[in-house]
Amino acid sequence: MTTTGRSTDMREPVPDHEQKRVALGYLHEAWAEARLDGIDGDCLAQACLFAALAEFVSTYGEEAAATFTEGLAGRIRNGEFSIDQQRQ
Repeated sequence: MTTTGRSTDMREPVPDHEQKRVALGYLHEAWAEARLDGIDGDCLAQACLFAALAEFVSTYGEEAAATFTEGLAGRIRNGEFSIDQQRQ
């Protein structure tokens, strides 16, 4: 992510929420490109989950990654990952 008119040495740190927003944009682009190439959405989802969990394990270790994933079932049931549903 480059800011026009700024040197890369002079960049200010990008806030975490902004990095996540930009990262999600990259993933949406890659996802759309893979779908255009005929890759099945389920295969993409499984590959993304594997890559994400492998990154968590390499960054934080197996126990921390396992602890993080224990909370995912409840978050899924609460609709945190449901994009198409309208919330009331």
